[in-house]
Amino acid sequence: MDKQLIFSGSSNPQLAQSVADNLGLKLGDVDLGTFSDGEISIEINENVRGKDAYIIQSTNSPAEKNLMELILMSDALKRASAKSITAVMPYFGYARQDRRVRSARVPISARVIAEMLEGVGVSRVITLDIHSEQIQGFFSFPVDNIYTSNIMSRKISDFYKVEELQVVSPDTGGVLRARSVAKTLGVQDLAIIDKRREKANVSEIFNLIGDVEDKVCIVPDDLIDTAGTLGNASHALKEKGAKEVIAFITHPVLSGNAIENINNSSIDKLIVSNSIDIGDKLKKCPKIDVFDVAPILSEAINRLKTGDSISELFK
Repeated sequence: MDKQLIFSGSSNPQLAQSVADNLGLKLGDVDLGTFSDGEISIEINENVRGKDAYIIQSTNSPAEKNLMELILMSDALKRASAKSITAVMPYFGYARQDRRVRSARVPISARVIAEMLEGVGVSRVITLDIHSEQIQGFFSFPVDNIYTSNIMSRKISDFYKVEELQVVSPDTGGVLRARSVAKTLGVQDLAIIDKRREKANVSEIFNLIGDVEDKVCIVPDDLIDTAGTLGNASHALKEKGAKEVIAFITHPVLSGNAIENINNSSIDKLIVSNSIDIGDKLKKCPKIDVFDVAPILSEAINRLKTGDSISELFK
């Protein structure tokens, strides 16, 4: 561990401190500030030569600030001769634009972020439930994507019998994730919500495939933004006879009227991770519980040191 250094950006210092504590390390000494014109300033205040540096920084809102901190800190570490730089990005922002749908004139933002990280010397990325797995192919170095949904949902079996549960994919794109969670819980069947999305952050429930009557519905997903989709899904499930609706969602983006939408929805419980610090939003929504991912990230970093398998974490 004497060759490992943990640094934190400003997006989630509490999570970074927990990871460092679990590893028995102190957070690296870095000054994060701004110049008078608002530009970000970074200075590393300790020797990093020949050491493995880890930067814990989610790129959630304000995404531009958090991303630029990560970029500039990586460059500072590279120029200070760090042996390796691992970007630990619990939430990987700008991941929702990962392709040009029907040749629309839009950027492939996830690819741009990958090239930026590579350009400043990052040699590995650790993330949780990345929005789409093909993003890993945008990088020329390893990306460890930890499937947190499986880990978060395991404890549900302590409170319910398997035959009571039904895993529900919130859309057709989430079927693989839902099937993996179902396998973890020992649930045989799967339900799918087929929704039609007219534009970003607006969704309409179109059809429910599968039986949910008298079932405790487990809804896994990678992120929750305005909570419109989840609200519509929970209403549809209750209308079809679901007994309870419990969502396990890794990244609580929670923008706009998300908290109001959750409070007004038919969802009974929303379990999110602390990949994003939701601050006072937790107090405004009694339906939300937070799952601590610090032990998972700590173990992933430890396994990089020991050479053990990271994929075993979520199998």
